[in-house]
Amino acid sequence: MELVYPPVILACKTLFRVLDLKLEVRGGEHVPASGGAVLACTHVSYLDFIFCGLAALPAGRRTRFMAKQQIFANPVAGPLMRGMRHIPVDRSAGAASYQQAVAALRAGEVVGLFPEATISRSFTVKPIKSGAVRMAAEAGVPVLPVTVWGSQRLWTKGRPKNLTQRHVPILIRVGEPFRPTPGDDQDVLTKDLRTRMAALLAEAQRDYPGAPEAGADPWWLPAHLGGTAPTPEQAAALDG
Repeated sequence: MELVYPPVILACKTLFRVLDLKLEVRGGEHVPASGGAVLACTHVSYLDFIFCGLAALPAGRRTRFMAKQQIFANPVAGPLMRGMRHIPVDRSAGAASYQQAVAALRAGEVVGLFPEATISRSFTVKPIKSGAVRMAAEAGVPVLPVTVWGSQRLWTKGRPKNLTQRHVPILIRVGEPFRPTPGDDQDVLTKDLRTRMAALLAEAQRDYPGAPEAGADPWWLPAHLGGTAPTPEQAAALDG
């Protein structure tokens, strides 16, 4: 029995209703009703883990996210993260968190992670790391690409947060699963995963109902869609 995760989900849903966020989840049927699975999500906002987690709820699943160790050290967030059985990532000792994630997958958990590792300032998909594919292959579970779009309008890197903004559309998309095996070329499958993630993001961007107001800075749109977000090259320079 879980004591922490259900009330956190309820609190989030209540806040979403208060703010009248326009949440739309498509593809949730791809999340398996049982057994391990990796959710590999794009990353445009500090809030993406909340919205990515919604993708698994229609299947009755709770996602265990891999998150930076610093969050677990926070006196408020830390107990919540541990209570929800999320997985701390210490980048100086990544092997331990990787093995913890594989163990969770083998135990039948849904594990969520952000293969880009950091928020994309360009609002396009950055180069991704191979961890999602490798851990799925080792645990014998599928990988599902996921995208979240619109959450950057609430809180993202390099912009002031606006957590009380109302009526913001948030689109969550889940792609079809694929199942890596240890004998596969992990680099090839990682490139394929990035292609799938980018296609889902492009779909969400095409479907998005909110356009910038007349005269407003379209900062939350990528440059290739007419926004003023940094290009991928400019974003890479900002990230150093």
